[in-house]
Amino acid sequence: MVPLRIALFGPESTGKTQLAERLAAHYGEPWVPEFVREFWEQHHGRIVGTDLGEIARGQMRREDALAREAKRVLFCDTELLTNVLWADLLFPGECPPWVRAEAESRSRQYACYLLCVTDVPFEPDPQRVFSTEAERAACMERWRHTLTSRSLPFAEVTGTGEDCFAHACAVVESILKSV
Repeated sequence: MVPLRIALFGPESTGKTQLAERLAAHYGEPWVPEFVREFWEQHHGRIVGTDLGEIARGQMRREDALAREAKRVLFCDTELLTNVLWADLLFPGECPPWVRAEAESRSRQYACYLLCVTDVPFEPDPQRVFSTEAERAACMERWRHTLTSRSLPFAEVTGTGEDCFAHACAVVESILKSV
């Protein structure tokens, strides 16, 4: 059986990583961390536009390897559409065309995107750049538009803690029951 892939999606500092880890533990399945975070640390906090292809390849390798370990579902802390969004924000015009094409193709592999919204407080981190409410709202709209303009399946996940987790579990249960 090919496992279902569920992508955690949304702007920075919306709880995606914690939710991915928690869902994976709850379902006894793997989760895919963000390759770019590891890349950032290995390169001493320096990423340039020419790194975008390597980052995309690393994310795809990691996700595909963990998909082979999953039984029913794989939780992805990020995916290539997110890489493209960040490339466009931070390195305009530098995203390789093959990354864009791969992002479009792979986006159809996800059973659902869990769109984590900006209703949680911003937590500073050296990798985060859009901290004001206006910036966060603009990013939120950009992420939401990315899903709606492609007619990708998604559910908005709001709040923190148990409420957020319970809502995400309800979405996952609904998806698992539908297959």
